[in-house]
Amino acid sequence: MKPRIDFYTASPDALKAMIALDTAVSKLPLEKPLIELVKLRASQINGCAFCVDMHTADARKAGETERRLYAVSVWRETPFFTPRERAALAWTESLTQLSQTHAPDEDYELAAAQFTPKELVDLTVAICTINSWNRLAVGFRKMPQE
Repeated sequence: MKPRIDFYTASPDALKAMIALDTAVSKLPLEKPLIELVKLRASQINGCAFCVDMHTADARKAGETERRLYAVSVWRETPFFTPRERAALAWTESLTQLSQTHAPDEDYELAAAQFTPKELVDLTVAICTINSWNRLAVGFRKMPQE
């Protein structure tokens, strides 16, 4: 695929706002490895090669195992994830595929059982943020570095 436009230079003010949101998400008191799993799963669903590459590398740097990274796309069929991670991944899938799932009660209740109300809002903002980045990167064909 051929990159379309560099969205950072095309609209610096809009990207400053995105970066500020991303910075705020990085400071939320949720576990960083959990957030990387969420970012990776949303990026897989959205087909964002740039973000899958980046968040896989970031997760590795933070100590995530190769085995778990390989299994994120099939997390429901593996024993590698904690109940809290499973709830976060289910909520990520529900919100990332919102037009299909409509955020079902089952996924909400699973997440609400593992996260406080504040944590659940924080997690949801993190999911919203990565989905926004995915849309920028996929829409404008941002490519991973070789």
